[in-house]
Amino acid sequence: MFSYEDRLRAVQLYIKLGKRIGLTIRQLGYPTKNALLSWHREYEQCLDLPAGYVRQPMYSQAQKDDA
Repeated sequence: MFSYEDRLRAVQLYIKLGKRIGLTIRQLGYPTKNALLSWHREYEQCLDLPAGYVRQPMYSQAQKDDA
């Protein structure tokens, strides 16, 4: 997991370098191509990145109760 600051730094550098994925990853040493594209998509939609990550529950409470 990357901190908010790391993700924001990566997205800002990606934009500054003309949206060149390979160059951004080489310069920072992280993230993967798909992670960077995902972070950029979130940044474009909200003009910011979410501070944290919340995983959606795999099973509903009713399913847990049945088990």
